[in-house]
Amino acid sequence: MSTTQIPLLPPDLAAESARTWDAADGHGPAIPEELVPPTTATVAERAAAMRRRHLLRERRAAEFVADTMSSTKGLPIAQPRQVVRFIGRLLGERKPWVVAVVLGNALAAVAALLVPWWLGRLVDSTVADVAAGRTDAALATANSVALLVAGIVVLQALLVFAAKSASAVLGQGILASAREYVVRAILRLPLSRVETASSGDLVTRVTRDVGTMSESVRWALPQVIVAGTTVVATLVAMIANSWLLALPSLVLLSISLVQVRRYLLRAPKGYLTEGATYSRINTHLTETVEGARTVEALRIGPERLGVGDDDIEVSAQAERYGLTLRNLLFLVMDLAFSLPRVLVLAVGAVAYTQGWATIGQITTAVLYTEALWGPFDMLVHTIDNMQVGIASTTRLLGIATVPPDRETGEDEPVDSALVGRDLRYAYRPGHDVLHGIDLSLEPGERLAIVGPSGSGKSTLGRLLSGIHGPRTGSVTVGGVELTTLPLDHLRREVALVTQEHHVFIGTVRDNIVLVREGSDDAQVEEALRAVGAWHWVSRLPDGLDSRIGSGSQELTPGQAQQVALARLILADPHTIVLDEATSLIDPRTARSLEGSMNALLSERTVVAIAHRLHTAHDADRIAVVIDGRIVELGSHDELVALEGEYAALWRAWTT
Repeated sequence: MSTTQIPLLPPDLAAESARTWDAADGHGPAIPEELVPPTTATVAERAAAMRRRHLLRERRAAEFVADTMSSTKGLPIAQPRQVVRFIGRLLGERKPWVVAVVLGNALAAVAALLVPWWLGRLVDSTVADVAAGRTDAALATANSVALLVAGIVVLQALLVFAAKSASAVLGQGILASAREYVVRAILRLPLSRVETASSGDLVTRVTRDVGTMSESVRWALPQVIVAGTTVVATLVAMIANSWLLALPSLVLLSISLVQVRRYLLRAPKGYLTEGATYSRINTHLTETVEGARTVEALRIGPERLGVGDDDIEVSAQAERYGLTLRNLLFLVMDLAFSLPRVLVLAVGAVAYTQGWATIGQITTAVLYTEALWGPFDMLVHTIDNMQVGIASTTRLLGIATVPPDRETGEDEPVDSALVGRDLRYAYRPGHDVLHGIDLSLEPGERLAIVGPSGSGKSTLGRLLSGIHGPRTGSVTVGGVELTTLPLDHLRREVALVTQEHHVFIGTVRDNIVLVREGSDDAQVEEALRAVGAWHWVSRLPDGLDSRIGSGSQELTPGQAQQVALARLILADPHTIVLDEATSLIDPRTARSLEGSMNALLSERTVVAIAHRLHTAHDADRIAVVIDGRIVELGSHDELVALEGEYAALWRAWTT
């Protein structure tokens, strides 16, 4: 017996669903076959394959950065010049401390370089005195130089302490400003853009990237100034001692700078790609953990593990690219670090026999060579660490490049009438979820919006509260387009409370007054009483001063939602959109809470989106939304008498 299967989704949506499904057996291999090392090959073939893999990883990194730069979805990354301007601005705001760091380290480097200089002069003086039979003079000179060197070492220690103190102040100040800038940028993000980005990307940016940037700003940036100043001062001293003996170090330094430049041109793209793979891992891991019950119910655990394995493999390829770049860099650096010692001695021997240099100059040159390559090696390693920090900073500054989703105007609403005309909205181009909705609310009216899940109720609520702008049509309050009002002004006109809520770490008072700074305890208590929360707040150990949130007094979902509603009461907008705002409170408590709010909300326009139909029963009008259209609009009695969609919902609810 055959059965006919009826498709649950239209063909285009079904294809899109299949494309975005992450089951392990639903897509090709996570990485191209070319990135898999050969199992059997000669040494030459393995070397050639290794080079091909490196070039392919380089191309993948470049393509990722290019795609991210041009993408209009998710969160972008900033241009390199924006990072340079950002760092320059941070340093420019602290010019005295920058000067103190550079000057302090320059003086410390000069003090350190005086020691080899005097030791070289001591060698020449001792050789001359011993050759002339002036042993006592040689000993006296040695004692004098020893005292001088001791004084220089003490002075250098004091200068290093002062320079490091200035570096710490500079680094912490830059870190504080950078973090404040990032937080402001995050808070300015349009909600519509946030919703198109993966949660893992945003979490990675505000955790790993902020931490990496912090480390670079606090440690790497001052260290670059320290090491760079020391290298420059040492090169000047080497040339002043003997340009011939400085030549080996200068040549090898120039050769190593070629590889350093090559590395700096390629590393940022590699580190940006690494950061993106970490975001992908976090996104899929978060989805799996949050949907653990669904994963278990559908028995797709192996598929989700496969997704995680694929993510790790992609991340490993990105990390291998960066590791190869670092290995090539450090190979050249190790050669450049080791050869100068031998070359200086070889050139010195020839120069001494030809009378071009003295033993003292050779001694000083060898000591300067040791003094040069230590800071230079530290400089390169620090720059490598800074590349990671710059990549993270690029991702963080990318948040600030997201354009606003609205342009504010100067017009002021003349009244509180809320009107929506020809409202259409699409989360994906070509797929509207609202279809030409017209809706007008009188001041003080209560409108309930009901309908099945996925019908567009919440989307309509977001348009009516100014969270999103419609694709076509307009939503106005007092004749002014909602999306042209400044956000602080908008929230005094219309406020949205959803089933999602957040409790900030702080006191109960802090969590309430953040919507209206300067509110006194009486106003806070009144708001809490209005939502039925004062009875449990008053029983907390410190009342309004009790700390709540993560790591402190944990609130139940219902209590947290009451805190969110109390904020709404204190904000005092004339229009309130409640998107299933009491969904996490048990029905009895929700009914009591809504009843206690009636008197407070009596003079406000209220749009309530809920599945509990007693809310609709109490409303002045009810809008029934089906498939993005208002199919019924009227009072409870009118719609029940109509025997349509609402009547069916009401019978199902009351039966």
